[in-house]
Amino acid sequence: MTVMETTGSRTDTCAGLPQQNRRPDGDDHYTISEVVAFTGLTAHTLRWYERIGLMPHIDRSHTGQRRYTNRDLDWLDLVGKLRLTGMPVADMVRYAELVREGDHTYVERFELLKTTREDVLARIDELRGTLAVLDRKISFYADAGRALASERSR
Repeated sequence: MTVMETTGSRTDTCAGLPQQNRRPDGDDHYTISEVVAFTGLTAHTLRWYERIGLMPHIDRSHTGQRRYTNRDLDWLDLVGKLRLTGMPVADMVRYAELVREGDHTYVERFELLKTTREDVLARIDELRGTLAVLDRKISFYADAGRALASERSR
């Protein structure tokens, strides 16, 4: 069972719409090196995610090699988005635990994601203010550069 599977009849498609099969033949098993190539994460990071419970169960081949599925790749896509929000790793692990626990955790998941969304919106507002300062400075230097060029050409 992957992180994204839940109990009951409903499932949490955590990463949004699943991406199309990444292989034209529909083969749904990837080695760790293939996942590294798809995601840009390191093998060390993937193993660490598994160790801390962010990727709780990765199937293994008969030789013991990790075998990731498209659902695992979709989950890693969500984890990447959560990282971009600035969500602490402990909260991401908690979210993964809640997903595994099933539908009865929807309220707690909702609250966790809602809080993260509020934090993201606050950061966006902060970045907009920072962008406005940068735009003013860029405009100032552009005007100053034109004035200097005009003086030199006289």
